[in-house]
Amino acid sequence: ESEIESMATRLKVKREDVIEMETRLSGGDVMLDPGPSDDGEDSFGPIAYLADTHQEPTALLEARDRDYLASDGIQTALDGLDDRSRRIVEERWLKVADDGSGGMTLHDLAAVYGVSAERIRQIETAAMKKMKKSLAEYA
Repeated sequence: ESEIESMATRLKVKREDVIEMETRLSGGDVMLDPGPSDDGEDSFGPIAYLADTHQEPTALLEARDRDYLASDGIQTALDGLDDRSRRIVEERWLKVADDGSGGMTLHDLAAVYGVSAERIRQIETAAMKKMKKSLAEYA
């Protein structure tokens, strides 16, 4: 007790502040991110509760870039195609529902354009390569 009083007097602080600091300094260290335990169980340290993944800057930037590529980037790539190639890509890949339904087959498009399904596949492949090259500029 007398040590606490003399320390408080020398430091010109309240007695309670000295007691609080003494308690803090005498406490053990807590690992923020402990390694795996000896028994193979996962151990969760305080860092698991501190991490806020919702506002992680790199994740936000990646999401922004991904959204851009999914909208503006694809639109720009489509704009670089001739009308026939663009329509083939749109009909084959962009008019498909989440359940996989929709979208025209190679044979459907072959009938529309009066060419073989193989020719439609060739046009589609060339268009996809051109779009990939265009999208690579954004990556």
